[in-house]
Amino acid sequence: MDDRVKQLLTVGREHYGKREFDRAEPLLRQVLEADDRFADVHDMLGVIAHARGSFPQAERHFERALEINPAYTEAALNLAVTYNDRGKYEAARAVYTRIQGGPSGTAESLDPFARGKLANMHADLAQAYIESGLLREAIGELEKAVGLCPQFADLQTRLGGLLREARDFARARAHYEAAIAARPQFVPARVQLGVTLLALGDTASAEEQWKKVLELEPDNTQAKMYLRMLTAERAKTQES
Repeated sequence: MDDRVKQLLTVGREHYGKREFDRAEPLLRQVLEADDRFADVHDMLGVIAHARGSFPQAERHFERALEINPAYTEAALNLAVTYNDRGKYEAARAVYTRIQGGPSGTAESLDPFARGKLANMHADLAQAYIESGLLREAIGELEKAVGLCPQFADLQTRLGGLLREARDFARARAHYEAAIAARPQFVPARVQLGVTLLALGDTASAEEQWKKVLELEPDNTQAKMYLRMLTAERAKTQES
């Protein structure tokens, strides 16, 4: 590598690290014009293209990065995300299955950043299944997502909602409770846990959850509505 390319690469990486994409991109492109074999340069240009919504261009850069370095985990993750964004769900699945089959062969070996990306990809795929009316498949994808990141209260809550829709109230309850254990102040999980407890016939516990919601968020309209409903039902029962 000559001194000019070294300088371009050094300054381009610096601008990229500062998220100064407009300044990094022309420098990184000049590097590739001199030598197309820098996997990290293709990855950086892929990230820049993805950030601008240029998914086909991003895809090409990430694929090239992996051609140069098949063990480049971050580029593989970025490619899988891009495939997912383009609706290439099977291609995305193939890429992150390969990632999970790395040296240790388990998802637990991934760093938190990688695990989070994979979990969100599963969640995005679940949404695509929901929009296609495939509830069972959506549940399966969200189960994979929470398996990777059980501390993500929003994913636990989404899975609980799908399970309740499938009339599996006991498992829905477990996931709402897991969401609350991860984030005790996560109001959506408490609201939906109350609804699920009511469906299971545990009115007192449902009421307790909705009252807790109002402690955390006094203007929560759902909790207020549900508590008014309980009060009205009790009044009807006493009248009869």
